[in-house]
Amino acid sequence: MYAIVETGGKQYRIEEGSTVYIEKLDVSEGEKVTLDQVLAVSKDGSLTVGEPYVAGASVEATVLENGKAEKIIVFKYKRKKDYRRKQGHRQPYTKIKIEAIQA
Repeated sequence: MYAIVETGGKQYRIEEGSTVYIEKLDVSEGEKVTLDQVLAVSKDGSLTVGEPYVAGASVEATVLENGKAEKIIVFKYKRKKDYRRKQGHRQPYTKIKIEAIQA
C-alpha cells in the first residue's frame, strides 16, 4: 500500500514505515503530523485517484528531525566584465516517519 501526498508544493510517494525528507513544517520533533492532501492511494492492487484529493484519506506521521540540507554554492560569473557573485544556500527540511495511511 502506498500513497502520493502533496506538501510544501511537492509530491511524494510514501509507504507505511518509510522515512521521508519533506519541505520544512512548523512542527517540533516527536510530534505527530497529519498529511491530508492525498492525491492517490494504491490499496490491494487498485489505484484511487482524487479530484484533486482523495476524500477521507490521510497520512499519519511522526516528526523525527528538523534540519538543513548540505550547502550548495550559487556562483554567477560573466567573463571579461569583472562580475562575480558567490552565494551559499542550505534548504531546511523535516524528516518524518510514516506511521499509517488511512484510505
